[in-house]
Amino acid sequence: MSPGDTPPPAIQAHPVLNQWVRVGPEQQLTVFTGKVELGQGISTALVQIACDALGLAPAQVALVAGDTHLSPDEGYTAGSLSVQYGGAAVRWACAHVFALFRAEAARRWNIAPEQVHADAGCFRDAGGGRQTSYWELSDAVSLDVGILAPPPGPRRTETPYEGRSLPRLDFATKLTGAAYLHDLVIPGMQHARMLRGRHPAQRLRSLPLAQLQALDGVAQVVRCGDFLALVGPHEGALVRALPKARKLLEFTDVPVPHASEDTVSLLQHMPSHAQRVHEEGSPAPSRQTHTATYSRPYLAHASIGPSCALADPRGDTLRVWSHTQGVFPLRGQIARALGRDVGTVEVIHAPGAGCYGHNGADDVAFDAAFIATRTGLPVRVQWMREDEMSVAPFGSASAVRLQAGLDETGRIERWEMAIWSHTHMNRPGWGEGVNLLGAWELEPPQHPSVPRDMPLPMGGGHRNAIAIYDLPHQQVDHHFIADSPVRVSALRSLGAYANLFAIECFMDELAALRDEDPVAFRLRHLADPRAREVLQTVADMAGWSKRGEAGMGSGLGIALGRYKNHAAYCAVVTQVDIEEKIRVEKAWVAVDAGATINPDGLVNQIEGGLIQSLSWTLKECVTWDATGITSCDWDHYPILGFEEIPELAVHVIDRPHEPNLGVGEAAAGPVAASVANAVAHALGLRARDLPLTAERLAAFISAG
Repeated sequence: MSPGDTPPPAIQAHPVLNQWVRVGPEQQLTVFTGKVELGQGISTALVQIACDALGLAPAQVALVAGDTHLSPDEGYTAGSLSVQYGGAAVRWACAHVFALFRAEAARRWNIAPEQVHADAGCFRDAGGGRQTSYWELSDAVSLDVGILAPPPGPRRTETPYEGRSLPRLDFATKLTGAAYLHDLVIPGMQHARMLRGRHPAQRLRSLPLAQLQALDGVAQVVRCGDFLALVGPHEGALVRALPKARKLLEFTDVPVPHASEDTVSLLQHMPSHAQRVHEEGSPAPSRQTHTATYSRPYLAHASIGPSCALADPRGDTLRVWSHTQGVFPLRGQIARALGRDVGTVEVIHAPGAGCYGHNGADDVAFDAAFIATRTGLPVRVQWMREDEMSVAPFGSASAVRLQAGLDETGRIERWEMAIWSHTHMNRPGWGEGVNLLGAWELEPPQHPSVPRDMPLPMGGGHRNAIAIYDLPHQQVDHHFIADSPVRVSALRSLGAYANLFAIECFMDELAALRDEDPVAFRLRHLADPRAREVLQTVADMAGWSKRGEAGMGSGLGIALGRYKNHAAYCAVVTQVDIEEKIRVEKAWVAVDAGATINPDGLVNQIEGGLIQSLSWTLKECVTWDATGITSCDWDHYPILGFEEIPELAVHVIDRPHEPNLGVGEAAAGPVAASVANAVAHALGLRARDLPLTAERLAAFISAG
């Protein structure tokens, strides 16, 4: 088979057509996917792909996403792979369906399949005199067939849905609140609130069960080991009881190193395992060398809406509603932790607050499942802000050291990078253990997986550590730190945020050593024509050639990245003004994600990623002491406000004949570097440690 004839991985895993498409209900076709809607517009893009492949209008497609009893298992909705891989699987399956139905219409009319055209679910002969539909033909066409062979004759259309900014199909229910898991009600449902310390390692010193049970609003106390929950029929009464319950409890101190303002020292003094993960070329003696070290702290997901889940144990199946990114891995972990057959657990995805990584959604789903199983009642568990900001997984901190050597012409001839970080992947289903907080608290406890990271080319802590520039010698060493002072797992872009921040800041520093323009310096080391185009495009958008002098309090900074070195290209310019703090006034972005399914949706993803990255870069940092996590509220863990969002301009370079490339996480690293580079231009000083808060900026300026 040629590469274009190879089935997508999900099709290879689920090679029967009716696992992907079925006719009905009514005048619709149902398309099944394992990729779920997390606020990124993926459901709309997948419907557009299905419409073009099947010859349907969007209203004729019913999309079922993320139900373990109905959908194909496509793992996690993560890594910016939903269109690149999930969309490819939908397109492959739908093209087969179209070919089967077109062939049946052609057989009935005794004409060649190429003479049958389809639109809005209707098949017509070339002359237009005869027509039929999917629903009229459905009794004669079996979808219980294998689909590994390439689809014959994909459908062609002069007015495709792909490439158009189709309005988001999920907005209507979201704007009314009807879509959200937090608003779902099951008849007879009880409410529950968890009682935990402010760090996952903390345990109860004492347990006054009788006093907890006597609190107004508490109908039951569910306890097993250190797993402790209050259950009652009225949520408001339960919330009022919660602070009274907390006052009755005492937890152990946190047995870990205390938080440090110096992320580099904290990480480099922890035991690590070093591995060279990339090396090409041989180092050469250099005329000029430069070394710099960069860091990012531990980061919280900080979703506006805390995690929530519902579970119903009635009947033969335990049903769990969750905003997880991986319904199938979660189902397996819940079944294992509860000692149930996996076939007796169903996990159904429902929209929740955006997270983009491994937040508390899976943990609260287990909380609900365990409480429902213990009580025999349907239950809704809503975490509180303090839960979300203290016991949910954080994004790992990173330290990055770079050293480069320049030849006599100022060209980079030696490039060496070293990274210190923890795992960036500890989701349920990753590794051999049970990665669910509540399962660790049970008696006897389940045990988490041994920390490990994803290998390249995907990468975890070393994602995007290989610079995309043309370098005669490049090596990357990864110092993996197994133990972490806080709970860590996946956060949007994983290690790419820190690594691209470091690489792109370092490129500016090298350009400054040579007194060379940062854009020209990058172009001198960059052969990839698509990377060059996004870089030049964003520079032109921002008027880079008119950039003023350094040290004037206002600056422009630029940065470039290709997510995972094989997904979307993204280049960013930011303009900052600095008085008491850094304010990003404008941001320009050029992005190349190959063929664009929904331009407006793509722009939404880039804008959302940019805003989240700005918040990380300017404000966010997890802190803790012996009593637990101290950054548990918005006062101690501030995020970017609406009034701080800059003026945005995003330009999409559409390449309709190229493969779709993942774009959801492409902006994170370039945004951070562009801001830091703009700050360096504004002040004439280089800040290398994130976040760039007003306090850090003042100390940095005072230190000169």
